[in-house]
Amino acid sequence: MRAADVGDTIMGSLVAEYGAPRTVQAIRARTLPREFVARQAQQPRPPDLTSRLNAWYTRLAAANPAADLETGRRAGARLIIPGSPEWPTQLDQLGRSRPLALWAYGNADLRFSCLTSVAVVGARAATPYGSHIAAQLGVGLSEEGWTVVSGGAYGVDGAAHKGALAADAPTVVVLACGVDICYPGSHERLFASIREQGVLISECPPGVHPTRARFLIRNRLIAALSRGTVVVEAAIRSGALNTASHALFLNRHLGAVPGPVTSAMSAGCHKLLRERKAVCITSPEDMIDLVGALGDDLSPQTRAPAVARDRLNEPTKKVLDAVPTRGGAGPASIAVAAGMNLNATLSALGGLAAAGYIERSANGWRLRKTTTTYRKSPDSVALDPPLTPEPDPTDTPPSPDDFPTPDETHAT
Repeated sequence: MRAADVGDTIMGSLVAEYGAPRTVQAIRARTLPREFVARQAQQPRPPDLTSRLNAWYTRLAAANPAADLETGRRAGARLIIPGSPEWPTQLDQLGRSRPLALWAYGNADLRFSCLTSVAVVGARAATPYGSHIAAQLGVGLSEEGWTVVSGGAYGVDGAAHKGALAADAPTVVVLACGVDICYPGSHERLFASIREQGVLISECPPGVHPTRARFLIRNRLIAALSRGTVVVEAAIRSGALNTASHALFLNRHLGAVPGPVTSAMSAGCHKLLRERKAVCITSPEDMIDLVGALGDDLSPQTRAPAVARDRLNEPTKKVLDAVPTRGGAGPASIAVAAGMNLNATLSALGGLAAAGYIERSANGWRLRKTTTTYRKSPDSVALDPPLTPEPDPTDTPPSPDDFPTPDETHAT
């Protein structure tokens, strides 16, 4: 881990094929296995193994593994290697770019926390809208038993972690520096709270500071640890879109939150949606529906609010629609406009008048003017009006009690 940069695919291939001990021996001897060199030479763009080996040798000579372990122990961190009980096996899908090991700092079990997890990522310079949505996602996902994974940065990341903490749930922070370094510095209290409920992880050894390249490289871990990734806010050039590309490469679910079309911070999300690379996410339930178990985690259907007028039968609705707002009209004119016979129209007009939908005027019938005064009803009063049965030519005209009144609509 000290010899190679994070995400070094050549080192990853060496360790995967020959194991860590033999790889260290080869670096110290400054001689790589011949068959490995031959395979690398056949690549479309063969790497410069000589310069790479010299860099590994120099770094390894200056490394002090025992000191790293002691520094981590004093800080309260632990080293997790592939095959250990806490190792998240989904990271193995990264192949040659799989981390060699992970430093973990916190009380939560990393593997257990990531069994059902969602990555929430977005802009550091988030708008109030983006921060609000990220916190809402953090709370909603956590309350349903999903762990929030993010990068611990300003903006969307921090808001998502705070939402998870507010729900008393664990959350995972993937750092681009050593776990003993707080970056950004103003998140010291946030990280302290996360260590109590969740865990900070990094593939960087203790004392390593973040760089721009390490931020982009660590994004693959955020995508790989989670069942799916949701991008809350992202500009056209954004690190969050880099995480999204890793999620797509790993065949993980990808969601994006739409924003104002005038906001540059949502342009990246809109691009993902327009190119059909991401699913539109507007709530925690939408994201759970996307990444959850088929048939068990369905998002509830969105329905329009019901009003009393919806309960009128179709003939009565036609008559009501034909009644003018101003002036007035006679029953014959209303019947023609509604496409109804005169008897059915007269029956409906009587019921609508008794229910308070229409009123008489000098020129006939017109819609009743509604008031803006809302009367408070006791909780024991049933506000739902009775259903209106379909009219039958042999039935008697409907009584006024068959019609929900506008006053009931206001009370509702």
